[in-house]
Amino acid sequence: MTNPAIVGFSGNFTRPSKTRGFVDHIVTEIAGRYGLAASTHDIVDLGPSLGTAKGARDLDEPARAILERILAADVLVVGSPTYKGSYTGLFKHFFDLVDPAALRGKPVLLAATGGGDRHALIVEHQLRPLFGFFEAFALPTAVYASEKDFVDGVLASEVIRARVGLAVDDVGVALFGRQRARIAAE
Repeated sequence: MTNPAIVGFSGNFTRPSKTRGFVDHIVTEIAGRYGLAASTHDIVDLGPSLGTAKGARDLDEPARAILERILAADVLVVGSPTYKGSYTGLFKHFFDLVDPAALRGKPVLLAATGGGDRHALIVEHQLRPLFGFFEAFALPTAVYASEKDFVDGVLASEVIRARVGLAVDDVGVALFGRQRARIAAE
């Protein structure tokens, strides 16, 4: 039996990226607490074939490998920077290539970053409906961080770190049930 895996995916297409760092921070917290194999990817990792792909079969081999890793993961952390009140277009395009049944029941922790607090509802108004379409299990605790929550591109807010902790608890419950999550966290 293979070690359960967590995969993070960031909708940002620039580096360095607060969003990718934020997603990776969450992935690292979850992997460390529950002993999961972990990886984080972003739009840049998918390469140039994403923009012209009309279906998953049109992705080049490295991009298909990332898609397969996402589909095979036991839990996902997905995050996007807020762009004009929503997730980025390439983020949406990538998920347009996913079979509608491929994420059914998969635990997904939703995260987003933005310039200010007025974008905080992106996780509820944009990301949650997207993963609802896939019938994924969008975890109850979503996490949003704004510019003020980072110092030199690194999450610094204790309030957001605490919220990440609540979301990490949700992952344990989704993967192991309440009792097993408590035992795994000890």
